[in-house]
Amino acid sequence: MPNAFDLKSAKRRLLLPLQRLASGWWRRQSPARQDRFATLGPLVSVLLFLTAIILAFWYLRNEEIERESEAVKRDTEIAQQQIRLRLIENQEQLMRIAREIVTRAVDTHDFSAQAKGFARERPEVTHVTWINARRESRASVSGAGFQDDSLMSGDGSDPSMPVSNQSNPPELAFQNAKERRQPSYSQVFTDYNGTSVFQVHVPLIDRSGFSGALIAEYSVEALLRYYVPTEVSARHSMAVLDASDNVVASSVTQMPGRSNKRASILHEAPLAPAMNGLVLRGEGYRTSIGLISNTLFWMVVALSTLTVWMLLGTWRHMRRRLQIQTALTSETNFRRAMENSMLTGMRALDLESRISYVNPAFCAMTGFSEAELIGRKPPFPFWPPDRLEENARLLQQEIHGRSPSGGVEVKMLRKDGSTFDGRMYVSPLVDTKGKQTGWMTSMTNITEAKRVRDQLSASHERFTTVLEGLDAAVSVLSVQQGELLFANRSYRLWFGADPAGHALLSGSQLGRGGGPNQLDEADEEVDDYSGLPAQHLTEAGADPREVFVESLEMWFDVRTRYLQWTDGRLAQMLIATDITARRRAEEQASLQAEKAQMTSRLMTMGEMASSVAHELNQPLTAITNYCNGMVSRVRNDAIQKDDLLAALEKTAKQAQRAGQIIHRIRNFVKRSEPKREAAQAHDIVEDAVELAGIELRRRNVAIHTYVAQRLPQLMVDPILIEQVLMNLLKNAAEAIDNAGLPPSRRHIELRVIPKHTPELGGHIDFSVTDMGPGMPEEVISRMYEAFFSTKSDGLGIGLGLCRSIVESHKGRIRAENLYNGAAIVGCRFAFSIPVDISRLDPALPSGTAGPSGPTATAVNQISTP
Repeated sequence: MPNAFDLKSAKRRLLLPLQRLASGWWRRQSPARQDRFATLGPLVSVLLFLTAIILAFWYLRNEEIERESEAVKRDTEIAQQQIRLRLIENQEQLMRIAREIVTRAVDTHDFSAQAKGFARERPEVTHVTWINARRESRASVSGAGFQDDSLMSGDGSDPSMPVSNQSNPPELAFQNAKERRQPSYSQVFTDYNGTSVFQVHVPLIDRSGFSGALIAEYSVEALLRYYVPTEVSARHSMAVLDASDNVVASSVTQMPGRSNKRASILHEAPLAPAMNGLVLRGEGYRTSIGLISNTLFWMVVALSTLTVWMLLGTWRHMRRRLQIQTALTSETNFRRAMENSMLTGMRALDLESRISYVNPAFCAMTGFSEAELIGRKPPFPFWPPDRLEENARLLQQEIHGRSPSGGVEVKMLRKDGSTFDGRMYVSPLVDTKGKQTGWMTSMTNITEAKRVRDQLSASHERFTTVLEGLDAAVSVLSVQQGELLFANRSYRLWFGADPAGHALLSGSQLGRGGGPNQLDEADEEVDDYSGLPAQHLTEAGADPREVFVESLEMWFDVRTRYLQWTDGRLAQMLIATDITARRRAEEQASLQAEKAQMTSRLMTMGEMASSVAHELNQPLTAITNYCNGMVSRVRNDAIQKDDLLAALEKTAKQAQRAGQIIHRIRNFVKRSEPKREAAQAHDIVEDAVELAGIELRRRNVAIHTYVAQRLPQLMVDPILIEQVLMNLLKNAAEAIDNAGLPPSRRHIELRVIPKHTPELGGHIDFSVTDMGPGMPEEVISRMYEAFFSTKSDGLGIGLGLCRSIVESHKGRIRAENLYNGAAIVGCRFAFSIPVDISRLDPALPSGTAGPSGPTATAVNQISTP
């Protein structure tokens, strides 16, 4: 077993590295820092001691509060248990009496006898009453055990009596007992004596059903007085509160005209088994004074504060001494550092023009040491041999005080023979008595600055040459004065030196108060730029805009932004590029696209010529038959007036049908300028289906059209959208007919529904789905290429034109095959047109609407003929 000596040795070996580490750290600190630590150590110790005292007081106080809280909780639960057991026992006795009443074992006389015995033994019961299902009192016994016929009167004056069609607590408890067939407790209320009471209603259930109730009324104050143990009420205050947190009864009587102070320790428990909103609250108070009111605590705080104040005084005194010492050291070091680290060369001359002082920067500039320069007279060794006379003349100017305030630019010679440019400033050297003792010269090396200045000048010349050679007009205009600060050759060629050209291109009124004649007008206007920081304006850009100048008959792409000019003024820079050739090319391309659309519609009508002729032949044949029949019957005088009118009406309908077909075809193929207008998707679909139906009937293809209800208006060219639908429907019909599919697959579905996606936002989706053979993947990837077609007689411009039309409306077109497993069962073409989806009816869902939902309707259906 190790002895005490071994333990001390082991402890010394463990503490020795820590001691060495602490002593080494202390020695590394400066004397000033050591003094600071030595002063702050006692201060920190006093503060830690004060903190420990405060924590000890706080811990003892919390422990006392926790003990008192546990005592209040225990007493409250004891009182709750006593009241709960009493209420359960009373409920069982009432249920026994109720069973005897239901079994006809007792009458009203026997009930009164049993109720008297029940009430005498229970002082908390104010009365026991037997009422029937019509809320009529059969018998009532008061809490003193006497028969009292005045109790529970049915005239509505007794608040303890349940009254039908009212919402008082007895009525609610009566209804609850009747519905649930179980004992029901009422909310607390005030009886005719002003006492806070609540009732228990025991239902009477016989063979015929609910026959009444047995009511026992409890006094809340009596429950608290008789069933809260005396030792509990002696220790803590007990109170019963209702659902609104109002005190119903309390074991402590409140002083008249005063409000009791809320207890600091509370515990609440529900008044079971009533569960009618009544809560039993136990209240407790702390017996000791608070932490702040403790005298011992304040004595400790006062002593600690005094100690801290004395330590702070000592620390401040030491700090002032240290500051004085540091100031003296800093002043010396500052002067030495200023001499050694100054980039400006300093040279002092006495009154005889002898060098009396040079700093290290001057020696570094010239390459001569301090010993080589001190005491030298003109000519100095750093004067170039070819500039001795010039430098001597400049020195005489310095001595006589005629040196310019902006300094003198001189050429200096280094010890190695190289030269550099310097700028010298001369000022008199005056001692503390105001007597001049010499001259102080400061010199800076401006060789690099001069080189940069020359480069900047050359760079500015190159930049100006580039701007002058640009084909675009570049100008800079002052915002406040309206002065043209810069204009390149192109600007001067087009607009001269007039700032109005800048304002015309930018579309603004910069510099409105430029002349004296505009003074009054400028006072009436508002300064658009007042209060705006120039930095925010220069950081903000502007969207490019295209401007047409009528005087030049030219189009310009104009880009502007704000900047700060070299003198700090806010200015606007403008770059205007000539885009006249591009605009003319775009106009030519637009005309070609319009011609292509017109050609496509004519080709579509040409391909459908035989179908249109067949469609027109039917009404024309019918008109001929009707006319021949009427002529023959009129000649034979075998037609009545009514029959003649009927035949004429049928003839007019057939003529109107033929006229509608011709009118739709004419509107479709007539040449017109593309025009965006408000249009309904229903009308566009109806016109397209009417025209496409001619071709579909010829090819025995059925079409089913579904258009969602309450769609918003489209801002489109209706003829162009109709052309896209016509092309897609015609292609689908041709694919089905050419594949020779059976009647079950000769169907086309046209669906128009609103959609909203994060990528496209709100849009109307048009989809054409067929049950044809589909398309190969290589065809889908190339079908929008110009002059690509899978038809033997096709030109390959239909789908490409459809894509151009849809994209010109900022929409998208897509195609996909439909699969059943690995087999292709159809193809779907769909295109979307953007729309403001918020304009939809609020009842319409924001997602897609299907044909079977409440937001879709079948507007047209062409069956197989």
